[in-house]
Amino acid sequence: MVLSLIKSRRTLYPQQFNEEPISESELHVLLEATNWAPTHKKTEPWRFKVFTGDAKDALGAFLTQTYKDITENASEFKCQRVLEKSLRSQCVLAVCMVRDPKGAIPEWEEIAATAMAVQNLWLTAHDMKIGGYWSSPSVKDYLHEHIQLGEGERCLGFFYLGKYDGDLPKGNRNSNYKDKISFY
Repeated sequence: MVLSLIKSRRTLYPQQFNEEPISESELHVLLEATNWAPTHKKTEPWRFKVFTGDAKDALGAFLTQTYKDITENASEFKCQRVLEKSLRSQCVLAVCMVRDPKGAIPEWEEIAATAMAVQNLWLTAHDMKIGGYWSSPSVKDYLHEHIQLGEGERCLGFFYLGKYDGDLPKGNRNSNYKDKISFY
């Protein structure tokens, strides 16, 4: 049942990833799942930039240097953490969005559709025993200085992927879903 998959999905951070590679075929399954997200007027605004191998490591170095450049008194600890996210991941996806060129769809709907594409990715990854973590640091706004983005395209964050060992912790919520709804 899909609900059990939704309830068992967890955020896994790069320090929890093992060294097992994500195959190209696994990556394509994950990316195909993104394409089935709901989208108003079928604008399909989501775009993903895939970084593996040396490109992933270069992205980590770029993000680290950018963090140093834009942060007054950047801590070495934080710089190391920024770099390690990329180095410890098997793949990093830049989660990007491009607006409907006609502007017929409100921006929040395009962002929501992109987030739904990420949720499809995350649930599919979880089903394949691949962990994930979506981070949206301020350095995302500088990705265009590292790679070329399409016209009107912007980065909403980075999704770090890796395989993991062991069982996932049980999840919990601060309140029951019934506390968040009203019937009329």
